Amino acid sequence: MATLGDIGVGAAINILSAFVFFLVFAFLRLQPFNDRVYFPKWYFKGVRDSPTRSGTFVSKFVNLDYRSYVRFLNWMPEALRMPEPELIDHAGLDSAVYLRIYLIGLKIFVPMAFVAWAILVPVNWTNNTLDIAAHLKNVTSSDIDRLSISNIPEKSQRLWTHIVVAYAFTFWTCYVLMKEYEKVASMRLHFLATEKRRPDQFTALVRNVPPDPDESVSELVEHFFLVNHPDHYLTHQVVCNANKLAKLVKKKKKMDNWLVYYENKLERSKTSVRPLVKTGFLGLWGKKVDAIEHYHSEIDKLKKEIPEERERVSNDPNSIVAAAFVSFKSRWGAAVCAQTQQSRNPTIWLTEWAPEPRDVYWPNLAIPYVKLTVKRLIMAVAFFFLTFFFMIPIAFVQSLASLEGLEKVAPFLKPIVEVEFIKSVITGFLPGIALKLFLIFLPTILMIMAKFEGYTSLSSLERRAASRYYLFTLVNVFLGSIIAGSALEQLKSFIHQSPSDIPVTLGTAVPLKATFFITYIMVDGWAGIAAEILMLKPLIIYHLKNTFLVKTDKDREEAMDPGSIGFNTGEPRIQLYILLGLVYATVTPVLLPFIIVFFGLAYVVFRHQIINVYIQEYESAAAYWPDVHGRILSALLISQLVLLGLLSTKKAAQSTPFLLALPVLTIAFYKYCQGRFEPAFVRYPLQEARMKDTLEQVREPNLNLKGYLQSAYVHPVFKECDEDDDDDDHYSFEKYENESVTTVATKRQSRRNTPVPSRMTGGSTPSLPEAVEDLQP
Repeated sequence: MATLGDIGVGAAINILSAFVFFLVFAFLRLQPFNDRVYFPKWYFKGVRDSPTRSGTFVSKFVNLDYRSYVRFLNWMPEALRMPEPELIDHAGLDSAVYLRIYLIGLKIFVPMAFVAWAILVPVNWTNNTLDIAAHLKNVTSSDIDRLSISNIPEKSQRLWTHIVVAYAFTFWTCYVLMKEYEKVASMRLHFLATEKRRPDQFTALVRNVPPDPDESVSELVEHFFLVNHPDHYLTHQVVCNANKLAKLVKKKKKMDNWLVYYENKLERSKTSVRPLVKTGFLGLWGKKVDAIEHYHSEIDKLKKEIPEERERVSNDPNSIVAAAFVSFKSRWGAAVCAQTQQSRNPTIWLTEWAPEPRDVYWPNLAIPYVKLTVKRLIMAVAFFFLTFFFMIPIAFVQSLASLEGLEKVAPFLKPIVEVEFIKSVITGFLPGIALKLFLIFLPTILMIMAKFEGYTSLSSLERRAASRYYLFTLVNVFLGSIIAGSALEQLKSFIHQSPSDIPVTLGTAVPLKATFFITYIMVDGWAGIAAEILMLKPLIIYHLKNTFLVKTDKDREEAMDPGSIGFNTGEPRIQLYILLGLVYATVTPVLLPFIIVFFGLAYVVFRHQIINVYIQEYESAAAYWPDVHGRILSALLISQLVLLGLLSTKKAAQSTPFLLALPVLTIAFYKYCQGRFEPAFVRYPLQEARMKDTLEQVREPNLNLKGYLQSAYVHPVFKECDEDDDDDDHYSFEKYENESVTTVATKRQSRRNTPVPSRMTGGSTPSLPEAVEDLQP
């Protein structure tokens, strides 16, 4: 059982680690040759020039201004100086609202910590329950446990204090959440009202287009919307399965990089010996050939395959999937389509708001809609097994968290464990770092699972992965650590106790796991956050690329890898800390200062990263906030149930029932917020859409909206091919944009005709009477 001294050793190690990370970062960020690593966002915005282009030779690589080293921590106040409206303009609403999650943590837990340390800690400390339990040899405890509810005797009137404080904490948390929900909803509506024109404001994604024997998908889509949205339909873009073409383009880009690498290697070589490469798997075995000739040959093959595959995708009807991006003449028309049922059969002509073009995850658009249910069922089963089989390494980590229990199982470790410093390091530092290592590959696995389920946007993929990451950490990191750890720790006590005494022992042991979570918070939330700002991986990759692959300024720009917030990993981590803070606020308040340090440090670090580094891949206008709100309330609900269970083990029959109202009130508050604020994140008000359309018509009466939207949702792989193609004879989507639109009568019974527009971009056409007039001589 970790003592205050062990926690102190762990805190010293993590504080020292964080300080070293900040010190190294402060030095590296000042060096001119690292400027593109630590300030890439300003380069992408075109407002920062490289300091390596001017000055003496040495000053291009090393900062010789000693005054800048004296102010090595000035990045912290600079990160806090930018006001929130300017931050939204600079980085987007998603980034600004993401930072507010850290502020919620501070708003909730700072007042809680003052109240808990002023009221609960003295109430817990002035008892001797654990001393008596130690004499009876039922449980083990430490100084930290004496500050927890475990030190309150059974049937004590002091438990009323914890109940009253639990009510106060619940009301305060709900008040903060309601104010934040109201604020974020207002920010979202204001952002949408003032946002610049974007293609997704006018576009709906249509899926599960029913097959028709007489018309192609493109003809059918245009015919359907000309009939059902005659005054608002503008154009459409059918979705094609270009996944194979995308793989070929990606492979060619990889080959280009290897060719540049070997050409640079030959140029920089002092000898005329040409580089060789093995043609086998990953270049580990196989025949050795000239590397430059080999990659030239492979690229030539791909240059032939890519146009052929592109032509096949363009002309093969089987490559067109039953989905399309349909654009309208106004935001109002798009809102009506995206938010209503299009057919009497609710399983066809399914519409939703289209993601913005950079948010679209194109590979999943090719998945037939009918397969999505099966895929998601498979992933639900896979996630279940992944979650619960992970309990095995969690149990192993928990064995490290209690060396006293480990000595009983493995006596041969006793000589090592008895060394005081080693014991302090292992119990105060190792459990947290071991659990952190176990979780390192989890985000990648969960993102792969989300992609398999068929979500069509990067934002929905990240929200899905974040949801599962939270469930995983809830079951394994929180519940697994408490249940598995307590069971291992109290195994012999359980064996020698009657069954009626086991719930009492388990209830007493639950708060004892606070020491493990304190070590985890220090490793992940202190040193881990400090390591985030160092950006060691992007730093190494950039300099490797800059050394071996960069020839032009464009290559140097592509070598920068600033990354993004990583909502799928960052938000679940925040939620874990909120869960720990809410659960242990009334159980073991000593944990709260560690939580507060995390939120304060993380807020400063991520504000700096958002301002200077991260490039957001998409903008969802904080559409994820209902998920954030719901998970915080679920953590609050769990904390109430945990306290209810703990008080039941204290045999507080008179006071415990008063806690039953808290879960009911929390659920009622959730339903209120869901009805009051969530619609702003799910639907776009028609009133707002009409106002924005009216203002735009006044400001830009001659806007060519069709030209703006016609190629907005062309698959990006075709745009990449167009950029790479120097030969004008190669196929290009642009040639279809200038083709004349022929008109034929539809084969289906309707008052309107169905045109034969561009196969890829579509187009609006006149009504049948207008077409007949045009055809008359």
